[in-house]
This record gives sequence, C-alpha cells and structure tokens, in this order.
Amino acid sequence: MNPVSQLAQRDDGGIRKALYLDMAEYHPSNIDSFHFDDWALDRVTTSPRAKACIHDYQYLVGIVYLSHLNDLQRQQVMDIVSREYNTIWIALIEHNDLLDANFQHLICANFHDYFTLPLDNNLNYLKAALGHAYGIALLRSLESQGANEYDQTEMVGSSEPMRRVFSEIRKVANVDAPVMIGGDTGTGKEMVARAIHQRSARHDGPFIAVNCGALPDTLIHAELFGHEKGAFTGAYKRKIGRIEAAQNGTIFLDEIGDLPLELQVYLLRFLEERTIERLGGNESLRVNARVIAATHVDLEKAVEEGRFREDLYYRLNVLNIQMPTLAERYEDIELLARYFLRKFSQEYDTRVQGFSNHAVEAMNKHHWPGNIREMINRIRRALVMGENRLITPSDLGLTQAPVSLQVMSLDEARNHAEEMAVKSGLHYSHHNITKTAKILGVSRVTLYRLIDKYGLRKDVSVP
Repeated sequence: MNPVSQLAQRDDGGIRKALYLDMAEYHPSNIDSFHFDDWALDRVTTSPRAKACIHDYQYLVGIVYLSHLNDLQRQQVMDIVSREYNTIWIALIEHNDLLDANFQHLICANFHDYFTLPLDNNLNYLKAALGHAYGIALLRSLESQGANEYDQTEMVGSSEPMRRVFSEIRKVANVDAPVMIGGDTGTGKEMVARAIHQRSARHDGPFIAVNCGALPDTLIHAELFGHEKGAFTGAYKRKIGRIEAAQNGTIFLDEIGDLPLELQVYLLRFLEERTIERLGGNESLRVNARVIAATHVDLEKAVEEGRFREDLYYRLNVLNIQMPTLAERYEDIELLARYFLRKFSQEYDTRVQGFSNHAVEAMNKHHWPGNIREMINRIRRALVMGENRLITPSDLGLTQAPVSLQVMSLDEARNHAEEMAVKSGLHYSHHNITKTAKILGVSRVTLYRLIDKYGLRKDVSVP
C-alpha cells in the first residue's frame, strides 16, 4: 500500500500523516524516528517530489527542515510553503538561525510554528502543534473544496453555531410560513433569507429584499404596496410595490423593527388575508408571497414599549432563526477570511497570496463588532493597501503587539502545549467531552480541570 495514501483522512482508529520535507544533506538525529499513536511522517527530499505528493494526496500539515540549505534550496522550499494554501507548515531550525533578523521574519511570515533542534523532549509539543495546525488546515480544505453547501450565499462556516443555523435553514425552507431572523448588524441575516428562498418550493420565483430602515417614511408605503397614477404629487404612472413584485416568491423585510406603526397594520392585513391595496387605489390584490423578516433590535421589548404591534410580531415570528455574532463563531474567522480573500482577489490587480501568521492571529484576537461586514471591509482594504505577498495586521487595520522570539520558560512551554492540545482535541471531536478525553489520553475529570485551567468553558458546553 502506498505510504502516502489517505493522507487527509482519519477515523477514530486511524493515523494522521504529515509530510516531512528535508532537502539538506544534514539530517536531524531524531526526526526520522518521529512516531505517535495517531501520527506518522512521510519523508521527501526533493522539491518536485514534495509538490507531487501535496498535489496528489493533499497533505493538511507539513514539517520542513529549514537549516543548512543553500540559496536555491531555500528558494524552492519557500516556493512550496507559500503556494500550498491548504497545507500548514511547521519549521525545524537550528538555534543559531534565530540570530538572523531576516530568518526571524521568514519564520514569522510563513510558518504556523517552529521548533529548534535537537527535539529531544519537545516531541510532545510538536505533536500538539501538529494537531492544532491540522484542525485549521481541515477547515481551509473543507472551504476550498466547496464542501459547505451554503457557500453560494457566502454562508461559510463549520462552527457549532453555524451548523445549528444550517440545520434550522433546512427545517424551515420547505415550510411555507413566515420566518423571523434575529441577530446583530452585519451577521448575514439576508444571506440566511436567500438560503431559505433558494431551498424552498418558491426558488424559481423572485427574491425581493427591502431595508425598512433605509426608506424615508414618506416613501415606504408606496415602495412596499405600490401606488396608482395620480395617487400623490409626482405619481405620473402606476407603480408595482415590492410585495406585489414578490408574487410566487419571497419578500425579505430587513430591519422590520424600523417599520412605522401606521404601516404595520397594512403588513398585518397582508399576512392575514394575503391581499394588498396600492396607494390611491380601491382594488384588493391577492399576492402569493412568503414573508421573511429580520431585525437587530429586541422586538419583544419594542412591543412592550408600544413601538411594534404585538399581533404583527406574533404573525411574523412563526419560525425563528438567531444568527450568531462573528465572535461567537470564532472557529470560522480564518475560514471566512480566506474565503473572502479568494473571492475579492479576482476584483483587484494584486500580488497578495494569503495571510501572514500574525494577521491570522490578529484576526482571531479581534472582537469584530461589525461582524462579517467588518471583515469584508478590512479584507478589501488590505487588498488595496497591502504591498507584500502576505497580508499583515497593519494591512487589515488591526493593531498587534510586537512579536517576541524570546525563549519561554519550560513551564510556559508545557502550559502552551497543553492548552493547544486541549483546544485541538475539542475542535477535532466537535466539543465532545468523552471523545476529547479519549483522544488526549486523560480522564473526563482531568479534562474538565484543564478546561477550567485554560478558560475554555466558552468553547464547549460543560455541565
């Protein structure tokens, strides 16, 4: 059996494999004997062989020996590292290499992590780093292969909150009843509405979107319900309203909480009787359109304060989907960033090929108050302002503390590796406590203690 078959696959009893690229004549003493219960290395020594293996077998993670290379070899290595987007790389280096500022920059800009030789007692830390890199690379791979059925509506994600949203979309799509979508501004509520429409029996009909908060009060009635010729000054001809235009399709009313009270009664009548009247007309028109509404405000509170009709609220809120903030779906941050980078790169004449490790770290630490809309704006900015092959935190407009390459203490290193191992285990098991404990080789009690130690209760539902 080919030793590099099924490289990106793993089941509970399987082996995860990493590519080990060593083009130097000098070979580290103990890396070739690297082996764990669930990891193995496949070693290659030439650039063409490395490219062929990555192309044919799609390694998710790789290790490269970066020291003792001549200029041509280093150029070949960096060409592989910089172009294989779904493979995350970890560098093995000699300690003296860190004295070179250019070498430091090379490591920081292109590698997920690095380890100095000899490895000796650091193999467990390398395993933890590989596990973390594998989880990130798996998300990238799923996204780039189009595994997410919702990517056509820019709904990219594999986090638990988004899996819940996808499940709810499937449930409500074929039920012809009103849907209320809640969530902060910029979380993608319209994308949910489009996804529901595309998967409903009305998918061949129109999808009409209206932002109730963007229309002046004096025009919103005519925009929603239409008007007859001569209905008011300037009404020179009949106009079909947005609701009528959604015949046999879907009308999406964004920011429904901003709809004036005097118009809410007309919308209520449409929901109850499926009829409308154009402004200035006397004829009742029957309209067959599904209503999906969205809001970022608390409509129950608006009802209590008299700003929204209670009967309309219950008519609209038959089915409900709540969109998580980007901070709540933090596992999707890098996945979304790479998706939008690839999408928008086609619009710009740019040399940008990806994100630096520091940029990914800065994005993961950012709170994203503007959610996905903010991410899109920052990535567009970076594509215009960036001057390097890899996007930096400054290109994104994200501040970051200076990077220090000082050697951490042994206790700090142990804690860091332990935390990364727990995070990787939780991610791989989809936050299943029993499965994570089995992966890490610890008891459930010990795992609970580690979750508390590193403040990971937000990552998993711990009883």
